[in-house]
Amino acid sequence: MRRAFVLAAAVALASAAYAVGATHGNRPAKAAGQAQPDLWQLYTDVLKKARYIDLTHTVHPTSVVWKGFGFSKFEPAIDPETGQPYTYAKAGFEATRYTFATDQLGTQLDPPAHWAPEYPAIDELPATYAIRPLLVISIVPQVKKKADYKLTVADVKAWEKDHGRIPAGSVVMVRSDWSKKWTDDPQKAKALAADPKFPGVSLPALKFLHLRRHILFHGHEPLDTDNSPDLAGESWLMHHGYTQAEGVDNLDDVPQTGCLLSIGYPKFKGGLGGYARYVAICPPDSPHGAKTSSKDAPLRRFSKKLHWDTAKGFRVR
Repeated sequence: MRRAFVLAAAVALASAAYAVGATHGNRPAKAAGQAQPDLWQLYTDVLKKARYIDLTHTVHPTSVVWKGFGFSKFEPAIDPETGQPYTYAKAGFEATRYTFATDQLGTQLDPPAHWAPEYPAIDELPATYAIRPLLVISIVPQVKKKADYKLTVADVKAWEKDHGRIPAGSVVMVRSDWSKKWTDDPQKAKALAADPKFPGVSLPALKFLHLRRHILFHGHEPLDTDNSPDLAGESWLMHHGYTQAEGVDNLDDVPQTGCLLSIGYPKFKGGLGGYARYVAICPPDSPHGAKTSSKDAPLRRFSKKLHWDTAKGFRVR
C-alpha cells in the first residue's frame, strides 16, 4: 500500500491504543465499553515529536494586496486621555493600532459570506475547522512552462495514482511556488498584485475536489483562485458554501502526504475574511520545521529590543 497520511494514521492508531484504561488527572477512566481516547497521551507520544511548519506570511503594512483595497497602516496605540502613545518607559507597555484596508489581507481564510451573504461569515465557521489532514499537490513543473497554469482534474487523479485517494474532510493545498515572489516592498507589491499571469485552480478541479472527494477546503499561494475575468472558481466556491485558503506560504517545505493542518484565525463579528495562521504538523522525519522544546517557555530573550521605526511604520529590532 502506498505511503500516505503517515502522521494522521499515527494519530488514529495512538487514539485507539490509549482508548482503554486511560485516566485524566484524578478522574477515573470510563468503563471499557465507554472509554475515550487519551488525547494528552496522544500529544506526548505523537504530536510532541512532530515537526511544525508555518505556512503563513507575516502581515505587513505594505503586504501584497488587491489594488482595490490598497495598503494598511500600523501606528502606536494612543492613550485617549493624553493623546500620546503608550511607551515602555512611561506606561510599562506598548500596543499597536492597526488600520486595515481590508480583511482580505496576507494569508487568509475566505468564508463563503465574502461573496454570498446567505452563508457563514468568519465568526460563524465551526470550531471543527481547527485541525485536519493535509495534503499538497504540486503544479510547479507546469507553472514553469505556463505562468498562469491552473490545477486540472487530471492533475488531481495523477496525484491520487501515486499517493492514494484524497480523504473526505481533508485540506488540499496547491503548491505553485508563487509565494516566492511575495514582497513587502510597496512598488513591487503593487506590481505583483496587478500581474494577470498567476497560477490557479480550475473550476472543474474545484468541483471534483468538493463534490467527488468532499474535502473541507483547498488553499493556494496567490490571492485569487484563478485569473478568469469573472473569478469563476471563487464565485462557485462561495455561492456553494465552501471556504478557501489564500496567500499560503512555504508549501515547498511540506511533504505531499502525512501531515495535519492547524487552522487559526481571528473571530471578527460578521467578518468576510480571516487573517489566518496555518501550521503544518508533519512527521518527525520531515526535513523541515521546528520541534517542541523546553525553550518554548519562557521564550528567548533578544539582544536587541523591539522599537518603533517611524520611517518603516512598524516595530523592528
